[in-house]
Amino acid sequence: MAGYKADRMSEDIKREIASIVRELKDPRVSSKMLTVVHVDVTHDLSYAKVYVSALEGIEAAKEAVKGLSGATGLIRHEITKRLHLRVAPEIKFIADDSVEHSFEIFKKLEKGNKNDG
Repeated sequence: MAGYKADRMSEDIKREIASIVRELKDPRVSSKMLTVVHVDVTHDLSYAKVYVSALEGIEAAKEAVKGLSGATGLIRHEITKRLHLRVAPEIKFIADDSVEHSFEIFKKLEKGNKNDG
């Protein structure tokens, strides 16, 4: 039962970070098609790893992670305020290429369907 709270909190943090990212004015973050893929929260809710992916590729995601890391204080403050937390988890942003990989698979499947028909 202890994992339920952490799972619920990770989904809440994921939703709020996605909302906050749209509001940021940093050009490294705002110009990219960013997606918050997954959030891992420890059971005591003190640490959170946020996996971020960009449609442009892993290099764009790495650049966005630099911008998000610079705005970590603002993001933690907003999460604390929006989720009514007593203590915000320490956030670490990690670049992920899963959206780019999924898009490549989709293009291959679409190409295969055109060849069949």
